[in-house]
Amino acid sequence: MMRGRVIRSQLPCFARAVVKVGPGEHHVTDAADTAISTILGSCVAACIRDPVAQVGGLNHFMLPQSRDGVWGKASASLRYGNFAMERLINDILARGGHRSRLEIKLFGGARLGRDHAAIGTRNADYAEAYLRDEGMVPLVRQLRGTRARLVVYVPATGRSFMRELPGEGVRLAAAERRFGRTVPACTGAGTIELFHQAGEV
Repeated sequence: MMRGRVIRSQLPCFARAVVKVGPGEHHVTDAADTAISTILGSCVAACIRDPVAQVGGLNHFMLPQSRDGVWGKASASLRYGNFAMERLINDILARGGHRSRLEIKLFGGARLGRDHAAIGTRNADYAEAYLRDEGMVPLVRQLRGTRARLVVYVPATGRSFMRELPGEGVRLAAAERRFGRTVPACTGAGTIELFHQAGEV
């Protein structure tokens, strides 16, 4: 699993250590003092936890699915929804979670700018179809729309906080296009992000 450097940050709604998850990454934890954050444009994040085992995590995928998980000339399977969802769930189960108890929240899948390929919609459709095929019903669906989102998830409690970022759409869409043309050796896992004026969902 992705593990980043965790430090204490000052947050207005809750005092937690925050791990930032980027595209093609995920993080699973059973630590009571850890939250996970990500910024989403057309990408989708699933927040999943087992409330009894008190273990959970968040993923961040860029495209719906792939047969082999290859991105360009490199393997980057967690950038695809089918790999990202399976990996997140399996890592939770490996740490004591049980499939029948999983609580799930979905975020992202926005249409940013001139998205002729409708990537955001396809990502959102895939996430919902995956859960439907697995017999799982999400507690929260904050999907599609036209604005980027900042999400913070606290696996120990299941609380999630979301803030729309209306001014970030153009910048984030450009960043997603640049990211899609390359596969960086490091995507900055574990950096820290402060989260303000969030609404709980």
